[in-house]
Amino acid sequence: MSSVLLVLLLTAGGLFLAGCGKRKPPLPPLPKVAQRVEISGFQRGNNVILSWQMPEKNAPQSDVRHIARVEVYRLAEPLTAPLTMTEAEFASRSLLIASVKVTDSDFGSKRYTFTDPLQLGGQSVRLRYAVRLVNSAGQRAAFSNFLLIEPEAKVADVPAALTAEVTQDAIRLKWTAPARNADGTVPVNLIGYNIYRSGSAETAGTIINREIVAEAEFADQNFEFGKQYFYFVRAVSAGAGATRTESGESNIVEVKPVDTFPPSAPDSITIAASPASISIFFPPNPETDIAGYQIYRTTDASQPKPEWKLLTPDLLDTTTFIDSDVVKNVEYWYYIVAVDKFGNRSEPSSVVSDRIPGGSASPDDTTPGSEETKPENYAFERANVIDDRWVPN
Repeated sequence: MSSVLLVLLLTAGGLFLAGCGKRKPPLPPLPKVAQRVEISGFQRGNNVILSWQMPEKNAPQSDVRHIARVEVYRLAEPLTAPLTMTEAEFASRSLLIASVKVTDSDFGSKRYTFTDPLQLGGQSVRLRYAVRLVNSAGQRAAFSNFLLIEPEAKVADVPAALTAEVTQDAIRLKWTAPARNADGTVPVNLIGYNIYRSGSAETAGTIINREIVAEAEFADQNFEFGKQYFYFVRAVSAGAGATRTESGESNIVEVKPVDTFPPSAPDSITIAASPASISIFFPPNPETDIAGYQIYRTTDASQPKPEWKLLTPDLLDTTTFIDSDVVKNVEYWYYIVAVDKFGNRSEPSSVVSDRIPGGSASPDDTTPGSEETKPENYAFERANVIDDRWVPN
């Protein structure tokens, strides 16, 4: 057997024997951990607010891909500088302004925010920002995208002394206008305000005014009694061209409006008598939270109103009431009270009265609505009705 053939046989046998060993269980897939983020940002007052979305998860601490901190870089450059720049050039010229430690609780695709106070001294510059993730060993991942901001030098200071007053139709906000810019200069660069509201202390506020508010007050009519609201205000300054820059936020006021406001008294009430009943008609109240109405009656107009008989123990949910518990030749007086869903009651309405004409019958010797109370000389044809009252032939 030639030496070449022997070598081939030994090699094949070795490969075969190696293939006959026990197979190890497959390793679990390595967790996917993003090593680069995208940043966004804007100027607010004398600050630049940067934010980025953290990766969904972090790698184990023993893994080289474990993220321990985020480094924030900034480069101040002339407005005439080229807009494009390589990562290498940025790395050599930029300044590391913060090294932010992160923990596993910062992940889960949460939004991370970083604030950079501006200290430009009125200089016209362009700021270029970027961040990159760093592991425990200090190894750095790639830079994020570049964020370019041309900050405004004169931005109004924050509004102050925000207060809130609850009325029946609005939560009325008032505040003190800023007297200077955030950098202490005057005159103040102010074109108006934006008002923000949220439903909890943990929820970010959303703007509720459709247009910039010119005066230092605002009425929020889109609210509900019993709900909790948090408000703050930002001043708005004019920038270069059509840009606008907001100030920092004012103090936050918490409001939980309670309805203690009675509705208006029902008005324009009409009354009409028929052979066996008296009907009352009135328009609905203008308030949107009316729960119903109460009808009160008496046969003695001198009786104090609180002593009149309540005809509707359950709130009347219509604007028509027919009183059939009446007798002829007796004058009945009525008034109406509106009640809202919070139990607030209106003042009594104006008093109206009417009677079913008849003989000498009285409440003491007749049965309300019975046929015996109808005199024989009454005709009940509609042609004999005058001013909604029945008259004898």
